[in-house]
Amino acid sequence: MDSVEERTPELRTLQQKVEYMVEKTFPGQKISGRVFADLVKERGGSLSHSYFSNILAGKVTQPSEDILKALGLGFGVDWRFFKEESEVVDDVVAGLQFLAMRRTGEISGVAGRGLDEDGLPPELLQFALSLLEDARDRRGTAAGGASGEPEK
Repeated sequence: MDSVEERTPELRTLQQKVEYMVEKTFPGQKISGRVFADLVKERGGSLSHSYFSNILAGKVTQPSEDILKALGLGFGVDWRFFKEESEVVDDVVAGLQFLAMRRTGEISGVAGRGLDEDGLPPELLQFALSLLEDARDRRGTAAGGASGEPEK
């Protein structure tokens, strides 16, 4: 099965990031600029539907910080995810992958002690995802006819 790194798309441009978030936040749905703009407004922000559509079309590449904050509100993620040189992209992607695995039943629950209101730190999420990938790889090897060598 693919590893976490192989499934993570390249997220360099604003358009790529917004398309990724639309796909992950609203799976299987076609979200119009109007629907997204209304969602942002409900959450206390401001973003015009035409501006959102222009972002998706790749016509807007350098929006203001206020627009980035509106995108963050609409998608429910840290607005810095949408910055050009964002250090939170990997954190957001790991969190979404974790939630997807919870939804599909690959992860049934996680207990954390001493967590603050921010939840699991990104490093712990990445570590948990890597453990799941290792376990999945071992199951795949065992089911696919192991070489006869004992696992270490």
